[in-house]
Amino acid sequence: MLKLDILVLSVHPDDAELGCAGVLLKHIAMGKKAGIVDLTLGELGTRGTPEIRAAEAAASAEILGLAVRENLEIPDGFFENTKPYQLKVIEAIRKYQPEIIITNAYHDRHPDHGRANQLVESSVFLSGLRRIETFNEGKLQDVWRPNLLLHFIQDRYIQPDIVIDITEHWNKKIESVLAFGSQFHNPDWDPNEPQTYISSPDFIKVVEARALEFGKNIGVKYAEGFTSTKILGVDNLFNLR
Repeated sequence: MLKLDILVLSVHPDDAELGCAGVLLKHIAMGKKAGIVDLTLGELGTRGTPEIRAAEAAASAEILGLAVRENLEIPDGFFENTKPYQLKVIEAIRKYQPEIIITNAYHDRHPDHGRANQLVESSVFLSGLRRIETFNEGKLQDVWRPNLLLHFIQDRYIQPDIVIDITEHWNKKIESVLAFGSQFHNPDWDPNEPQTYISSPDFIKVVEARALEFGKNIGVKYAEGFTSTKILGVDNLFNLR
């Protein structure tokens, strides 16, 4: 069994890169094991194909140094927070037994993001119930519930509960985002495919602006922000930024 310290469960390939790649890079550099499980193939995306996005996700995983990346192939756009999809997510949680899970924002411009948040949040709780049985490679899985569930902040601004310095890892974060050449600004991409909100060169500037804003609030250049329904604590007041 490959046990992870951090597992990102996010709905589309590239959500994790935009939302928390800096934090993943930071903790991997500290020796932690991290992985991403994408819920869908992103097959409804305006540009590219599921096969192209799968290759891009694999390339990004190499950049990030992930221990694992897989895809649950839940239907893009049409999933609901229902038992069949909950069981798929529970199986992934129990398979990797992460200490921390990071997932999509509470609500966002793309409706899949909020629905994925609800699906993951429900599945995290249910994963700790022993009377829910799931199997991996024919073996009954142990129950598992992580110590912490965090939500990254996406297109719409949400006031973060915690902000983490990623300045040292900013350039590699952007490299991992731009690995998705079919989705973001890419002068070499097929000019016959339509332009989208995220394929504009201004979109990456907005991503940077958000990171600069969060960084300014804690006295660093770049940071990523997260929300939590759980109250977060520190050991003492001198550890605060």
